[in-house]
Amino acid sequence: MMQAMIFAAGLGTRLKPLTDTMPKALVRVGDKPLLEHVMNKLKAAGASRVVVNVHHFASQVIDCLDRNNGYGMEVCVSDESDRLLDTGGGIKKAQGLFLPDAPILIHNVDILSNVDLKKLYVSHNGNDATLLVSDRKTKRYLLFDDDMRLVGWTNIETGEVRSPYPDLDVNSCRRLAFSGIHVFSPSLFPLMDSFPDKFGIMDFYLSLCDKVNIRGYEKADLQLMDVGKLDTLSQAEEFIARI
Repeated sequence: MMQAMIFAAGLGTRLKPLTDTMPKALVRVGDKPLLEHVMNKLKAAGASRVVVNVHHFASQVIDCLDRNNGYGMEVCVSDESDRLLDTGGGIKKAQGLFLPDAPILIHNVDILSNVDLKKLYVSHNGNDATLLVSDRKTKRYLLFDDDMRLVGWTNIETGEVRSPYPDLDVNSCRRLAFSGIHVFSPSLFPLMDSFPDKFGIMDFYLSLCDKVNIRGYEKADLQLMDVGKLDTLSQAEEFIARI
């Protein structure tokens, strides 16, 4: 079986004033809220159990899930109403809501893409984490070796490099952009015990990539849209129709 998690707790500040009265997850693209687009994509890929974290207007997200009977899947809510925990902390808090023997496909609520989620999930076989990446242009890149194993991160604008490998040759690495979609193995949960309640998942991955098997999954023709700003909403409608 496939289990998944949707990050739906964000404040959506870039989508103001819409998010002054609703959570980002319920901002509509076309005739459906973002949450429904992602839930439907997960269900089509074979997901049967989904954890959704909530914070900003949490009750609206919960009501939407209840009204729609979880879009045909078993849904658990991880409530971060008291405090936003970032991506890593959000996964850590939700640990008890996951089955211990199946990888977790993690998806941001504001990401739309043409990726085959089932294919990504199956490709995770044997990995501790699998990150959907592409060669799109950005300032911040993940760094991979020739076997697509994560070895670091760089900001090409500032020259900053983060890696557990002190002698890493950045120029010999493959530079690829992260998509906000990844697969996480429950076997990693014990390694989160030493992390605080609030932390980013990429900080976690980068601190451990020399010890565990974290690999990139590159989709060459990846079409991806981050629906994070008001001016992307109309483009998102066209994007959904196209993919």
